Order: sequence, then C-alpha cells, then structure tokens
Amino acid sequence: MAGKRSITVAHGDGIGPEIMKATLHVLHEAGAQIEIEEIQIGEQVYLRGITAGIEPSAWESLRRTQVFLKAPITTPQGGGYRSLNVTTRKTLGLYANIRPCVSYSPFVQTKHPIMDVVIVRENEEDTYAGIEHKQTDQVVQCLKLISRPGCERIVRYAFEYARQNNRSKVTCFSKDNIMKMTDGLFHKVYDEIALEYPDIQNEHWIVDIGAAKLADTPEAFDVIVMENLYGDILSDVAAQIAGSVGLAGSANIGEQCAMFEAIHGSAPRRAGQDVANPSGLLLGAVMMLVHINQTEIAGRIHNAWLKTIEDGIHTYDVFTEAHSKKKVGTKDFAQAVVDRLGKRPDKLKHASYKSGSRQSSLSKITTTHRTKKELMGVDLFIHWTGSTNPLAEVMEKMNGDGMKLTMISNRGVKVWPDGFPETFLTDHWCCRFKSETYGTPVNHMHVVKLLERLAKASIDFIKTEHLYTFDGVLGFTPGKSE
Repeated sequence: MAGKRSITVAHGDGIGPEIMKATLHVLHEAGAQIEIEEIQIGEQVYLRGITAGIEPSAWESLRRTQVFLKAPITTPQGGGYRSLNVTTRKTLGLYANIRPCVSYSPFVQTKHPIMDVVIVRENEEDTYAGIEHKQTDQVVQCLKLISRPGCERIVRYAFEYARQNNRSKVTCFSKDNIMKMTDGLFHKVYDEIALEYPDIQNEHWIVDIGAAKLADTPEAFDVIVMENLYGDILSDVAAQIAGSVGLAGSANIGEQCAMFEAIHGSAPRRAGQDVANPSGLLLGAVMMLVHINQTEIAGRIHNAWLKTIEDGIHTYDVFTEAHSKKKVGTKDFAQAVVDRLGKRPDKLKHASYKSGSRQSSLSKITTTHRTKKELMGVDLFIHWTGSTNPLAEVMEKMNGDGMKLTMISNRGVKVWPDGFPETFLTDHWCCRFKSETYGTPVNHMHVVKLLERLAKASIDFIKTEHLYTFDGVLGFTPGKSE
C-alpha cells in the first residue's frame, strides 16, 4: 500500500496478544500509516526446539522492515534457552535502549510527582555478552566486556538525545572506583564526549550512591547514561518509582534497525483475563511512530493516552480509590484512548514531537591509535583444592626460562606472599608470573614453555590471561608493589 510504512509485529506470549491487539487498535484508529508483517516468537518457537526463540525466516522480515513492534514473551524454564531480547539486540546492532520514566501525579500514585527521567542504556556489551564458564567445582565466571567504540556510541547517543529533545543534562553512572579498567573506560569516554556538547550539563555519579539519589530525588536527574547491567536494573527501578513498570515503553535503536516494546514481562498469570495494562506497549509504539517520522500521529496518541490517565480511566495495576474514577480492562482502556483522540490533557504536560526528530546517524567513532603493546607476564588460573603455601611451593618450582612467580590471589584477593590466614579461600587460584628481570617484556614462547612445565607437572591450569602494557601503561590490575 502506497504511503504506508511496513513494520514487523510479534504478538508474544501471556498478556502479549491482548495488549498488542489493544495497541494496534489505537494505532489504526489514530491513522498510523503502517502495514504489518506478523512473525511468531517466544514460547511456542522455543518449544519447537529453536533455542533463540525466533524462526530463521522471521529475520528476513526484521531486516526488510527494520522496525519491530514486539509484545512480551515467555521463556520456558530450564537451561538452554537464550534471551530473545539479547539475541535480537545483538544480531541487529540495537546498541541504545531508551526508557523514559515519567510520573503522572496526581492521577497515578507516586512518591515523586515531578519525576521525568530518561535512562539511556548500552545494549550490547558488559556482562550481557553472556560469556560464562564453570572453571572449578566451586567457581564460575562471567566476563564483563567493555569496548571504546561501544562506549562512544552510547554516550554520544545520550548527548544527541538530550540535545534533540531539549534536555539540559546528561549524567553518567559507573562503578569505576572498583572496576577501574572497564567502568573506568566508560567514564573516561563519557568525559571526552561531554566536551563536544558544551550546551548540555554533565556529571558523573558512582552507581550505588547514584541509584540511591535516583530513588530518593529523581528530579535531580534528566538523562542518565549507563552500561548494560546497571541500566537494566535501574530503568526498572525508575519506572516503578515513577508510578508503575506497566506504564513504561522502551526503544532499542541501532544504525539500521529498531525494536519497540514494553519493559515488563508476559505476566502469564494475567493472560486471557482482559485486565492487563497496554500502556507500556502503547507508549513503545508512540516511540516507534516518532522513529518512522509519523510524529503528528504519535502526538495524537500520546495526548489521548495522557487525557485518559487524567480522566481517571485506569487498569487494575494503577487503580486507587483516591486517584481513579473507573477501573477498566485492556479492551476498554484502549477504547478510552481512542475516544480521546484529538484531545489534550488539562493538567499533565502535553506531548509534542517535532518532525524529523528521529535520531541522526551516530557512526562517528574515534580511531584509536595503535599503541606499543608489550607482554609483561601471564596470569595462570589454577584449580587447586589445597592451601596457599603448598600451592606456592609447587608453583615456585615452575620458575625458570626468564619467568618467575610474583603473586598468588584467590577470588581477586592477594594471598601470597604475605597473605592473611583469615582470608576465605576457594579452589580457584590465580598465579601471576612475570619476567625475572623486573619491567622487562617477555614473549609468547616464555608463556608456552611455562605451560609445558605445568602440563608435565600435572597442574590443572584452567586458563591464561596475558599481562600487557600499552605505551607503557599497565593493561591489567596490579598487585601490591606492582
């Protein structure tokens, strides 16, 4: 159909089909110029043995339309099933997750009546790379991966979002007082990019005290940019303290494709009862309309939704005797929004979207200069069920050929030399070997020969991590006196 934009739609599981039907009803009645391609995702696909939760053929639709309106899904219990959201975000390069968290006081109960915060969450990196290993009987690991290009894209997106949406401040949350290299890189890149936006205020908070401040005084923040895990947790917290997770929509933006959804789950216990609140998915659809440049229709729907909330027409999850006038189900709430199309709220701030407000391309990435990279040693991770001193005696016998044991740690705590007997120990140890000549680089053959000695001694080494310097700067966490 000429003039219409094709989008891919998935009705999902649990309450998904009900809230998607309600959302599409509002979109069609508002005159959204969309043509729908439906795909199946979620539980039934998982149960057919497709561990990603999405048919291979569905990717064709997603790559063709480049716009995905997705209802929540149910992931079956048990191992082996991958997160469909994570798969979709990473496969389609949806690096930016945008979650507005707004209070609608006094019509929706909240302790924060003037809250209006946008969480900009990095969507592809961090622990959500999902790289995990069981290494010993007692210890498993999850790798936290942070890249400079990933940091640059999400931080620049946050500042561009603030500029294009008349926001005055971008705040960074990180934990770089502890994770000095991973979170330290995120903070460093944030500080660099903030200089490119002198018209926008910038500040940094350590994530724990920042989270406390967000929960207590959210009006102190405007746009907050975070790594993946922090952003996932705190966007739910922010949505709930604003009024309800059920009111929050979400956009996942990439260079070519985008996905729009509610932030809540499929709530299977509420399925088929016509009680679910479609607001989160509907507001996600409003973000979708802005993305495809149907801003006038986006504004009509958003204002009609605000008017519905203001008129006290509420679903059970936000209904209160003090603030609501009528409790309605999914269908009737959607119809109430339709009935108010063309109206604006009287007290709540009305929605207005500028034409062309879709985020511009953010492919600008700083080219990292090639550094002088030197190998200074290796961390050997060992499965050992004994105590510290016997391990040290065994590992010191591995010295030679230019390599020397300098430190042993257990779960990141140095235990040799000069360890404390009070330190709790597991069967997972890190033995650091460096050049016998302090500060002198080694090479890969030094490491290979060291591993040969361990293998001949039947020492169970789990993995290695090479210790590099980059232009003379340590590329690893130093031990005491390093």
